[in-house]
Amino acid sequence: MSTYQFYRKYMCPTSMRAIRARYDPYLQTRHRIEQLKQLGHSVDKVEFIVMGGTFMALPEEYRDYFIRNLHDALSGHTSNNIYEAVKYSERSLTKCIGITIETRPDYCMKRHLSDMLTYGCTRLEIGVQSVYEDVARDTNRGHTVKAVCESFHLAKDSGFKVVAHMMPDLPNVGLERDIEQFTEFFENPAFRPDGLKLYPTLVIRGTGLYELWKSGRYKSYSPSDLIELVARILALVPPWTRVYRVQRDIPMPLVSSGVEHGNLRELAFARMKDLGIQCRDVRTREVGIQEIHHKVRPYQVELVRRDYVANGGWETFLSYEDPDQDILIGLLRLRKCSEETFRFELGGGVSIVRELHVYGSVVPVSSRDPTKFQHQGFGMLLMEEAERIAREEHGSGKIAVISGVGTRNYYRKIGYRLQGPYMVKMLK
Repeated sequence: MSTYQFYRKYMCPTSMRAIRARYDPYLQTRHRIEQLKQLGHSVDKVEFIVMGGTFMALPEEYRDYFIRNLHDALSGHTSNNIYEAVKYSERSLTKCIGITIETRPDYCMKRHLSDMLTYGCTRLEIGVQSVYEDVARDTNRGHTVKAVCESFHLAKDSGFKVVAHMMPDLPNVGLERDIEQFTEFFENPAFRPDGLKLYPTLVIRGTGLYELWKSGRYKSYSPSDLIELVARILALVPPWTRVYRVQRDIPMPLVSSGVEHGNLRELAFARMKDLGIQCRDVRTREVGIQEIHHKVRPYQVELVRRDYVANGGWETFLSYEDPDQDILIGLLRLRKCSEETFRFELGGGVSIVRELHVYGSVVPVSSRDPTKFQHQGFGMLLMEEAERIAREEHGSGKIAVISGVGTRNYYRKIGYRLQGPYMVKMLK
């Protein structure tokens, strides 16, 4: 969904749909649901991504109006406030399984996070672009790298999934420093995002970078160098991180310099094959992608556990996988929050499930398909293991889940209750 300040001149499909709906959030939602129905898609589960500038920098009244209308478009109810909208959205036939909001590190502080929890937001996309202070300064980011680390820490301690936007090929960086910064990004516990959107720098008319490029003071990487760089970056991605995108959805005729291919990820994968290296991110390994691209299905499925430290907390990435074929069926992100967590619901030794996801083709709510992996019990098994770890290893007396508004009833059925924006359960 796009807000009124989205970059309409770039004319990506989302912005074009928003323009047709005059940026009305209710109409954007209803129109898109009808389009998906006509294309034969199941629409009993939907996820919103609120894009367009820095949403949390907009006036509170407008933000509440926008999110309220997203929920009302699903439930059919006309709400007076955001709390009423969320309440009715819980019972909607079309379930909101999550809301993602794009923001900046300096608009990802405690008050912003609390507002986003009220909206039913479950995932944040944070514009980082670079881990170098000099690059952040020279590109007028308006925030420090320290602010990036702080926002990641606060967001994860609130239960959010964190997706970072990164831009290789910024001015005064170079190939070697680009590789070094992504190594740092995935290995340094102060960063370690859950997801990545990789946006190689584009030169577009009307920007300051366009003037630098036009005067010869900036030169984009060659196509072969960019493919090589993206291949090297993808090889660094840990198995608990998902690469959502590898380039922007902007028509090539609008780009003066930068990415010259519309299939950059595919070209990078081909280069990786030549180099004998692999990408093991979540998306590459998920069961649906493996079935489509490689015509393989999991045979021997087992529980896999990976532990790591990130942003002041203890993270456990649980998954059901076929290790021999490297196929991922479902995952759960469990965090033992740091002592600095500011949400009272999570204070005093609480573990939180930041994500539960079973992959494969969508199966409608309350339905089962023996040929598919959703609703086959993998989610329940992951939750049981998360509760065991929280109780026996974390020493937590309570476990919480940051749940999409439309999935709260799933957790109620397994003993959870609503406390603030979280579903919680006391551990015996």
